[in-house]
Amino acid sequence: MSLTRIFRRPDYRSEYTQFMDQLKEKKPQLLDQQIAGRALLWDRAQDRDAQAEYKEARVPQQPYVYQSHG
Repeated sequence: MSLTRIFRRPDYRSEYTQFMDQLKEKKPQLLDQQIAGRALLWDRAQDRDAQAEYKEARVPQQPYVYQSHG
């Protein structure tokens, strides 16, 4: 038997990881709520035509925005 096995410390778990594990135990529905919340804002079908129009209508910014044109 090696010495490293005898004196091995338990795996490190940060306070954040411990907190999240406890929270998941207390609220098992949390993951489903997170997925539903993400779907409201981020997981949406993209309108490619509208994106192309926005890109086409964009005005290029000058290198130094505070410089006057006069």
